[in-house]
Amino acid sequence: MIRYLLPLGVFIALVALLGVGLRLNPREVPSPLVGKPLPEFRLAQLRNPTKTLSRADLGGRPVLLNAWATWCVECRREHGLLLAIARQGNIPVYGLNYKDNRPDALEWLRRLGDPYVASGFDGDGRVGIDMGVYGLPETFLIDARGIIVHKHIGALSSEIWERDFVPILERLSRGES
Repeated sequence: MIRYLLPLGVFIALVALLGVGLRLNPREVPSPLVGKPLPEFRLAQLRNPTKTLSRADLGGRPVLLNAWATWCVECRREHGLLLAIARQGNIPVYGLNYKDNRPDALEWLRRLGDPYVASGFDGDGRVGIDMGVYGLPETFLIDARGIIVHKHIGALSSEIWERDFVPILERLSRGES
């Protein structure tokens, strides 16, 4: 009888862990980089491979850094909102073109519009991995000191923008952290 209780106990524990795991929202995985400086990087720009995009280019003012790719369905869904944010001019939007094909990415931006001040081309994904990117799209809000103050995993929506990003931007504009 005791020999059956141990496997039964292990089975019950595994079912409990699976049940807890299934209720978690993968978009709410806290990033260990929030509150830390954006990792150093230097990438060729998507539009002009003779120019680079680096962490230094993003400093001095709050910016959005959006990781995106042409193969990402959710990236297309949020693209209109990124265009609107860029048109408002309240915050510069930079892109990280992640594990993509340069000609496809250029055509995608030509067809859909380009909200980015510049996009770094991360064809092999190394920079994205350093930034903790694991599912596209991902959007980072970086303060003037280069500190990641917020990260959103998944497509941005107007509701998410207003709820999660606008209050932080208002605090940053008042000089608060």
